[in-house]
Amino acid sequence: MSELLFLAHRVPFPPDRGDKIRGFNILRHLAAKHPVHLVAFADDVADRDPAPEFRQMLASCTVIPRTKANAMAALQALATARPVSLTAFADPTMQAAIAKVCATAAVDRIHCYSGQMAQYLPRNVPVIMDFADVDSMKFEQLAVNARYPISWLLRREARLLDSFERAVAARVSASLFVTDAEARLFREGGATGKILAVENGIDAGFFDPAADFAPVDTPGPLIVFTGQMDYRPNVDAAAWFVGNVLPDLRAKYPTLRLAIVGRSPTAAVRALSGEGVIVTGAVPDVRGWLAAASVCVAPLQIARGVQNKVLEAMAMARPVVASAAAAEGIDHAGTIRVAADAEAQVAMIGALLADSGGAARLGAAAREQVVSRYAWPARLAALDALMA
Repeated sequence: MSELLFLAHRVPFPPDRGDKIRGFNILRHLAAKHPVHLVAFADDVADRDPAPEFRQMLASCTVIPRTKANAMAALQALATARPVSLTAFADPTMQAAIAKVCATAAVDRIHCYSGQMAQYLPRNVPVIMDFADVDSMKFEQLAVNARYPISWLLRREARLLDSFERAVAARVSASLFVTDAEARLFREGGATGKILAVENGIDAGFFDPAADFAPVDTPGPLIVFTGQMDYRPNVDAAAWFVGNVLPDLRAKYPTLRLAIVGRSPTAAVRALSGEGVIVTGAVPDVRGWLAAASVCVAPLQIARGVQNKVLEAMAMARPVVASAAAAEGIDHAGTIRVAADAEAQVAMIGALLADSGGAARLGAAAREQVVSRYAWPARLAALDALMA
């Protein structure tokens, strides 16, 4: 039986944030059909020793702590004309670990998850490259509203990363993205090779309002925004919502509160906590907060691919109001509300708060859509053909 090397920029367990959710489900799908050797970085001390139930599904598991400071990565990038995204993950220990697995196991193919890991790819083994999103375009978008010299650094990153991504795509067996729109954007940017979409899915049995989980008791109407709260687009979205949407809603609904639910909130996010705003930090189970939500929001101004936070809220049968950017990659068939600006978000959220019956019906339709469209086995069936 062929053996597979799975490279990941972050240990995909526990699956408690967007990139780890995709990585975990792809890894589990592949491990059910092939012996899989995982080699991954851990940037969280808690992830350095994954749980036994995770290790048991793998042929081997090698975790390399990633401790390089961002400032050091930036200096190395400027000195070597490389993207910071690559120097941040450049580590001779990782290179040695990959070489050891390739030398001792019968690895005849590689699944590489995220562009940062593509710098480690050997030349003599077929590779499926999972970019997930077009990262170079994300940096280009971030540069638009940044001030000099940050804008210059971001545009430099976008330019160098674009060149690297296209070079990788030209030599791998296939390049994967989370949506057809991302795959098309990559092609239109000049990339060559086999480029296709393998969409994110949802565990609709776990994210189910009828499942067994601890409820959250919150009096009064509640808006919930979930995500990794040290991720720049989430940080910016939370601040934007608190500044531009929440005041108008609280003027009409004085007891309304916003819960910002997610691990590692930055100082800027923690500073939002106060009257009308709850910042939870990490929670043991996000389902309790989703179930308590009158409305779930995804007000991201910059977003790429499929937003797991939206799929999870839909699966929990919650009414969702999302920005156009957050909704773009999701086939929601009209079962979520998509708002173009702050004024539209205020109107849509207000309408849902005023009509609890209509909000419940919208949430139920969203769950039906996500169950029929985004179950993980169906989303990952394309991987089997690529591995054949």
